[in-house]
Amino acid sequence: MNKKTMAVGVFCAFASAQVFAQSSVTLYGIIDAGLTYVSNIGGAHAYLFDDGVSYGNRVGFMGTEDLGGGNKAVFKLENGFRLGNGRLNQGGALFGRQAYVGLANDWGTLTLGNQYDFAFDFTAANNVSAFGSGYGVHLGDFDRQSGDRLSNSIKFVSNSFHGLVVGGMYSFSNTAGDFRDGSSWSVGSTYNLGNFSVAGNYTRLNSPTGLAGLDPYAQIGVTSMLGQTVATVNPATGAVIDSYSSTPFKVDSQSIFGIGANYVFGKLTVNGDFSNTTFKGYGQSSTMRVYETGVQYQATTPLSLIAGYQYTTFEGHHWHEVALGTHYLLSKNTDVYAAVDWMRASEGVDAVIGYSFTPSLSRNQTAARLGMRHNF
Repeated sequence: MNKKTMAVGVFCAFASAQVFAQSSVTLYGIIDAGLTYVSNIGGAHAYLFDDGVSYGNRVGFMGTEDLGGGNKAVFKLENGFRLGNGRLNQGGALFGRQAYVGLANDWGTLTLGNQYDFAFDFTAANNVSAFGSGYGVHLGDFDRQSGDRLSNSIKFVSNSFHGLVVGGMYSFSNTAGDFRDGSSWSVGSTYNLGNFSVAGNYTRLNSPTGLAGLDPYAQIGVTSMLGQTVATVNPATGAVIDSYSSTPFKVDSQSIFGIGANYVFGKLTVNGDFSNTTFKGYGQSSTMRVYETGVQYQATTPLSLIAGYQYTTFEGHHWHEVALGTHYLLSKNTDVYAAVDWMRASEGVDAVIGYSFTPSLSRNQTAARLGMRHNF
């Protein structure tokens, strides 16, 4: 081997080492499991092993590569699974929670793939009821604050500019000859100033299907929506037949506006949020409004206390929901928690807490939970 060849080889090896030294890949995950009591599921109480409640179970990989000049490549691959049986969530997708690749620089981050919209990225931080057990997401998750994704999407999130972050994304339908149906878009912003923060989003789904498809009775316990019958009751047995348990209830559009804020007073954080979700279809329009307030109190370094209240209205119905919870850190990565969620719906509606259970055959539903969560 001549000196020139040796020099090239040494340079390539050195350059390769430099590239790998500037790249990183992280393996991470969350495992959550516990026992839940529900007062009424389809007419009977139940004792359940349930998992992925406080936070969804996940295993993920994320990485960066320094490209020089202040630029870097980023990626994330994250799956969701059930601890009780080992099955994949999100319709069985291998990386159904998140899957994207992109570029980042001093302006922000541009990514492409299967990604959260801004209802979750920004506004959901003030859904204080859900911090108790995880069941207390807004009714039916119609406002998408429990963590929903837009597939086939391109997304940009700016870096913070004096506390202000803005973002926008578009999800393609990927259907030839039908650019609109199945497409979605979302915009959002968050602003932090000292102990105060505020965030909001506007998200629109056009003819949602798949994981975004609607099952009105299962989600909010009603028997009609937009003037259409979505469930019937057997007069002899009282059993409910859900007309859209396997085929989504079609709407022309679902438009979501959400805003929330919080202020930190020492150990006490006060939260408030509001969402307005409008459905259009069958020549009609209906709007769900959710009003929520609550507090988080850091009693000691390991012990936190949480309380939240939600009031929801939709098509002449209303719902009250109260959530109480406490978390205790056994270490920086492991905590145990206990929580109670209670809902009361208006007459003629079967209560269902956060789209987590089969609806009650009454106006009330209560869930109590003891759980453990580990992060790695």
